[in-house]
Formats: sequence, structure tokens, C-alpha cells
Amino acid sequence: MTLYPWPGNFTTGNPKSPVAVVTLDEKFELVKEKVAIWGPMKTENLGIEKVVANVVSNPNIRYVIVCGKEIRGHKSGASLVSLAENGIDEKGRIIDAPGAVPYIENISRKAVRRFMDQIKIMDMVGVTDMDAIMEAVDEAREKDPGSYGEPFIAISIKEKTISKFEAEMALHSSLKVTPWGDIEPLEVG
Repeated sequence: MTLYPWPGNFTTGNPKSPVAVVTLDEKFELVKEKVAIWGPMKTENLGIEKVVANVVSNPNIRYVIVCGKEIRGHKSGASLVSLAENGIDEKGRIIDAPGAVPYIENISRKAVRRFMDQIKIMDMVGVTDMDAIMEAVDEAREKDPGSYGEPFIAISIKEKTISKFEAEMALHSSLKVTPWGDIEPLEVG
């Protein structure tokens, strides 16, 4: 079994810990023995999907603490709290989420339901005090109800190998892929 199948900007600690911490726009160093996984989350769509996919892959995680400064414009922390409490509607929109584009598109409803059933969300959005965050970690560890059961793999990113392009392709407003697969700055003239 592969824990945390969706790559991202996170740190792993003790896979037996019942706690994951989403630090929003902050970079905290937490105690590896006490926390399973932690890291920032910037967006209310793809960022949340990464959190859900990685949390449900480890059934030992039963609490998700959302802390740190909110991402201006995205409201990704409040949107993650809304997902855990309310789920998604028939169009994949996170119910009652304040984010600009709070849609779940790349993971299944079954994965969202598993996330909602597996974890209890601890809303500490805005809190940056490390003592308060570690106190919440300790509180969650004391209440650990045990493993949720089997791991759930919500999504696995598969790499594709492309050997040849016929022409340059724009990846972003400032990047291109050459016919040889090199990534270069896009020159706009």
C-alpha cells in the first residue's frame, strides 16, 4: 500500500498518528512523532482534492486540523472545513464553501464520503500560535478512536511519457514545452 499517493508540498511524520495538519499559507515544523502528515494548502479545489486523497489513504488519520492564515481570495481553509461538514452538491461544488471556485472534480463522491466519515475536522483557521496548534494535536491524539479500517485510494497520479511533440506547446502563460520535451520560458513578442 502506498500512503499519500498524490504528490505535493507536505511533510510526513508518524503514519500511525491520528492527526493530519493543513497549515494553509504557513510553513510550520511540527513534531514528526505526533503528526502523520502536514503541509500548506493554497487552493479550494485541487489543493483540497490532494488533502482528501492523501488523508483517506491512511486510515489511521482521524483528525484534520486546519490552521494558519487563510489564503486571500481562495478561502481554502474555510472551504475544507465546509467540505468536511457539508460535502458536495450534485455539480461537485462544496456546499456552503466561501472560496472562489470550490469544486471537486478529480476525485469521486465515494472518496469525499470516506473523508467525511473518516475524519473530524478541527477548525483553527487563523491560528498561527505553535503552542495552540500542538495543544490541539495532543488533544486529538488523546481522543484517537483507532484506525478507520482499510486504506482508501482515492486517486493515483500516473506519469505519462511523451517521446515526441510535433510543435511547441504552451503549458502556462509563461512556459512552453519544446518538441524535444524541454520546458522553457515562453517568449511573447
